[in-house]
Amino acid sequence: MKTKDSFTPWVWLDEYRGTYFNGEWPTLPEMFEINAKRYSKEKCFECFDPKHISFTYGEALDIVKKIASKLKKNGVKDGDKVAVIGKNSPEWALAYLGVLFADAVVVPLDNSLPFKDVNHLASFAGVEFIFADKDKYEGLETEGSVKYAHKVCLEDIGDDYILNWCSNESVSNEKEPTKFNRNENDIAAILFTSGTTGFPKGVTLTHKNFVSDCYLAQANMNIYHTDTFYAILPIHHAYTMLAVFIEAISVGAAIVFGKRLAVQSLLSDLKRGNVTMFLAVPMLFNKFIAGVRKNIDAKGKVVQTIMYSLINLSARIKKRTGKNIGRVLFKSVLKKLSMDKIRICISGGGPLPESTFHDFNALGIDFVQGYGMTETSPILTLNPTYDYVESSVGKVIAGTELKIVDPDSDGNGVIYAKGPMVMSGYYNNPDATKEVLTPDGWICTGDVGHLDERNYLYLTGRAKNIIVTEGGKNVFPEEIEDAFQLCTDIEQILVTGYSANKERKVEGIRAIIKPTKECEEREGSIVKIKAKLESIVEEVNKRLPSYKRITKVDVTDEKMPTSSTMKIKRFEVAKKIDDKNEQ
Repeated sequence: MKTKDSFTPWVWLDEYRGTYFNGEWPTLPEMFEINAKRYSKEKCFECFDPKHISFTYGEALDIVKKIASKLKKNGVKDGDKVAVIGKNSPEWALAYLGVLFADAVVVPLDNSLPFKDVNHLASFAGVEFIFADKDKYEGLETEGSVKYAHKVCLEDIGDDYILNWCSNESVSNEKEPTKFNRNENDIAAILFTSGTTGFPKGVTLTHKNFVSDCYLAQANMNIYHTDTFYAILPIHHAYTMLAVFIEAISVGAAIVFGKRLAVQSLLSDLKRGNVTMFLAVPMLFNKFIAGVRKNIDAKGKVVQTIMYSLINLSARIKKRTGKNIGRVLFKSVLKKLSMDKIRICISGGGPLPESTFHDFNALGIDFVQGYGMTETSPILTLNPTYDYVESSVGKVIAGTELKIVDPDSDGNGVIYAKGPMVMSGYYNNPDATKEVLTPDGWICTGDVGHLDERNYLYLTGRAKNIIVTEGGKNVFPEEIEDAFQLCTDIEQILVTGYSANKERKVEGIRAIIKPTKECEEREGSIVKIKAKLESIVEEVNKRLPSYKRITKVDVTDEKMPTSSTMKIKRFEVAKKIDDKNEQ
């Protein structure tokens, strides 16, 4: 039976209003301090690789305050930008919170970026102080003109609960709440989108953006301080930052940090950490289900028939009655996957096959998916575990409005969103901000879809140009196209997505290339022309991150149509090539 409180699970904050915070929502530091008071001796951050490290909320708060004190003594002032770059770890989380406790703005950066891009983004954001993993710490400033006033190695935080970097710092552990100079409407973080090779777009998110989104999402899903979240996806990304890191500390739950996206390491972490909340991208969940089905198929026709019948029966019973018989029927399967302790799995960051959604629920795990974007902190919709729709990316969360602009005859149009989680704008980029934010606070997501009568969202298209890979990475075609600008054998190039696997909704990256006349005359046959262009693509691929690499090349002998500003008409060209390939 659903109660009113199940739809407003943040009402307990009222007990701390007026003492720990004064606004509509607490800031991130205020939220963390409240839960450190509530659950001081409970586990907060933990990791097992390369060695076991664990902090309680009380211990974490003490270290965070020391970091903040040291930052201030080193000259960090209110609103200064401090970067944090590193692999998922308790030290990353402590540094992130320490920056906010110092009344500064945190700039999380992608640890996989080359040094020149790290320095480029840090310079653009005005960063003078940076926390970095050892592999990045030792190479910073080697490329680019940026010079950091202070650098701190993340590995210096936390050994045996001792801060090597600020071991001499002392903080008062008075019972009175800490007094902060920043309020909920101040910027908490600047998150950079994937488009980093050109002019950077830094999404500025306030404390209110993060905190409101985190609690409002809980109206669609109950989480508890007894839960343990698993942070395996890169934590600098908005998805993991909000849906794992911030959601966990908002209720006093624990976080297990995974450093390696390897199956055996992942399974070990899930088991040792007694993980109950597992958030990932479709690629990971597809691999789990593929493994289950492979094992079933290897047992012969009779076992196959029985197992798949039970899976389908379990799914129907759960959907119609809410009874979760799969956890009993498939207990041994879940244990083998180290998922027997997991309450909820959430998929985000990319399109999910309905079959994967179906199979996880049938196996006994509450499995749902959500939707959002960095510019909305990111959660906009989330499937309630008690009322999920496998073909939907979720129900609009509390306090949020979605509208469909210019819908077609099927009701599909561009999705606009409004709510307290919508960004304040792009950092130092008013023109880009005006392109997506309306004067009355609506943001254009660039995605296409429709809403049903119950406010569930269904996606039928993606952002105009962005390609979303199976791993949940957003790839900007322009970035890849720029790498071919100096190639004398290419007259035009269009990078776009293509359906690499229709059943699993997997999208690959394709290049449509119009060779120069010189290339055509020199190489002669179409076979040789394509071979030459593929060799060029192969060389460029070597310089790109793996998730941005082109996996398919189509050659056209026709000049691609362009707009008045000489931009290739993407959808028109892609459709024409697709139609030609299907003939």
